[in-house]
Amino acid sequence: MMAPKITPTHSPVTRKSAPTLSVLVPFYRDNPSELISALSAMAGQSVEILVYDDGTKDIELSRHVSAAIKSCACPATLFTAAENKGRAFGRNYLFESAKSDWVLFLDADMLPMSEAFLDNYITLIKTNSADVIFGGFKVREEKGEPSRELHRLMSITSDCAPASERQLLGPKNVASSNLCVRKSVLKAEPFDNEFKGWGWEDSEWAARIAQSYQLIHTENAALHLGLETTDTLLRRFKTSGPNYMRFTARHPQLAQSLPLHKWVERLRKTPGHGLMRPVLKQLVKLSFLPANLRINALKLWRASWYAEVTS
Repeated sequence: MMAPKITPTHSPVTRKSAPTLSVLVPFYRDNPSELISALSAMAGQSVEILVYDDGTKDIELSRHVSAAIKSCACPATLFTAAENKGRAFGRNYLFESAKSDWVLFLDADMLPMSEAFLDNYITLIKTNSADVIFGGFKVREEKGEPSRELHRLMSITSDCAPASERQLLGPKNVASSNLCVRKSVLKAEPFDNEFKGWGWEDSEWAARIAQSYQLIHTENAALHLGLETTDTLLRRFKTSGPNYMRFTARHPQLAQSLPLHKWVERLRKTPGHGLMRPVLKQLVKLSFLPANLRINALKLWRASWYAEVTS
């Protein structure tokens, strides 16, 4: 894939020695300024921050992010791409630009939950033989905007498990939102640039590396601030079928162990299953219904669209 034109913006702090950890933050339209400021406050010369704007083309957002980079108390660079190339491309570009042997991927809408967040990872890097470390994430306990409440509740039930539970699931419960990795692992097994849009590229990568490298789960959570609206969840679940197909083609045994796969296969053999989607969509959007009913309707909505792609 041909690289887009990329313009760097640097912080005024120069590097005196090679960093121990490179923090990598790809973004597209989200504003990572708060995250950059939080990382800068806890980082020293042993940390560098690299941020990648995946072709947002938002002048005002670029101004805010550039200002955050220029205010960093540690070495930091913003890479601004002229066009969007997708999540996998951005992550690969960042790790290839990193100067340390370890990189930490953080989504732009995350925020460390501890002032020792970076120190915790550096300690694990120095004292553990692991190749990949997933710190997990949390969402706010209190309700927020009604349009984003479904995503908060869905995250609590399926994504915010403690490290002990996540470790049992191994690569099934890994996301690139708070992921620390040896750079040598990424060189050998980069993210697959053929994944387009949203979904499954980090799941496919985790399944691939788990076959050859040591993966551990730890309690070093980041707070997920960028919960999506219900409409966004519906759209993403509707359009991520091709990525799901690519994941299942590469990891059929792992895919078959997922509850989603069973529903997709059942619906694929059920004529007319798409006729239920308008009803499912209404169930998902009705905020007064029980959360479990809405979440299950959303999962069934996704399975129906995936079944159509795989037929």
